[in-house]
Amino acid sequence: MPLGRKIRYGMVGGGPDAFIGAVHRKAAALDGEIDLVAGAFSASPEKSQQQGAKLLLDSNRVYNSYQEMAEKESALSEGERIDFVSIVTPNHVHFDVAKTFIKAGFHVVCDKPMTTTLEDAEALCGLVKQHDTIFALTHNYTGYPMVKQARELVSQGTLGSVRKIVVEYPQGWLATFLEGEGAKQAVWRTDPSQAGVSSCIGDIGSHAENLAHYITGLELEEICADLTTFVEGRLLEDDGNILVHYKGGARGVLYASQISVGEENNLRIRVYGTKASLEWHQENPNYLSVRYPDGPEHVYKRGNDYVAPIAAHNSRLPFGHPEAFIEAFANVYVNAARTLAAKLSGETPDAFDTDYPTVQDGARGVHFIHKAVESGNKRGWVDVSYTPPA
Repeated sequence: MPLGRKIRYGMVGGGPDAFIGAVHRKAAALDGEIDLVAGAFSASPEKSQQQGAKLLLDSNRVYNSYQEMAEKESALSEGERIDFVSIVTPNHVHFDVAKTFIKAGFHVVCDKPMTTTLEDAEALCGLVKQHDTIFALTHNYTGYPMVKQARELVSQGTLGSVRKIVVEYPQGWLATFLEGEGAKQAVWRTDPSQAGVSSCIGDIGSHAENLAHYITGLELEEICADLTTFVEGRLLEDDGNILVHYKGGARGVLYASQISVGEENNLRIRVYGTKASLEWHQENPNYLSVRYPDGPEHVYKRGNDYVAPIAAHNSRLPFGHPEAFIEAFANVYVNAARTLAAKLSGETPDAFDTDYPTVQDGARGVHFIHKAVESGNKRGWVDVSYTPPA
């Protein structure tokens, strides 16, 4: 690492009983290059202090609010203050926290969706540019080595011209009215005041759309969404089926569901080209299948010498030793941290280290979510052409 020290970060959110905060902390810690040194872990000062004590942090750097954290951390010397903030709160808090820390001079890693409105997403794009901020969005599925291998195969023309994309993300955990039982994750993810305009598409459909875009580079042109709320009493949709037209003529099907009983986290993508097709399955992520019309199926396996350099760059273990979700998540963190370390050292980051989702990816995702809801309400096709602010 060119900086000669570890990158330091603070976390907003991720307090007691939170799910994703612990995942972020494990991912950030995996490579030993990033240290958690501060946090405002809950809107409750008591819970924030409780989480800080559990993590063995200095109590002076466990804050009662994110505003206090930004103010007091910015007053510390450069040798002591955090380098970036990790935002792992419910969706509706993302924008204010990110804006506060960017204005205070800190870099940002933020969970998705980036904001609940497109106006806020574009405002963040402007702030990131104005303050020269490194901003990483945790679309963590882009961190899998075989996803990066798939992207390389598409860009190299192995598949020919892409004609069709089928991407699906079924879960079954919200098949019953869990929010009515007080289940924390269900409560906020189905609450419009915290989740935004969408539950299913905002939470997991956005991952599916981002994965298709990352692998193929294709931009959306128009979509026709059928969104349904199956569980009685639920305020947001829990199932979505979307037909997609891509710029350039390719077609797609995107299916996301939180009520597909028996499914766990079954993200899967198939890309069909004029020469070949590929398939990648998140629950078996170390393998990538490529199929041809006139020859045997090829299976790429993570960790082997024949994979693309960028796939190797994002692998940690030899072949036959499985890597999975935490490692993929960690790739977003460590790549952003290495880019940040290079920036602080006045050096140019390695090109592979700059491969992480950005604030512009966040704006694209928020635009997609809102257009999917618009299409679902309209029960018809809508134009989704969009260029995020530079």
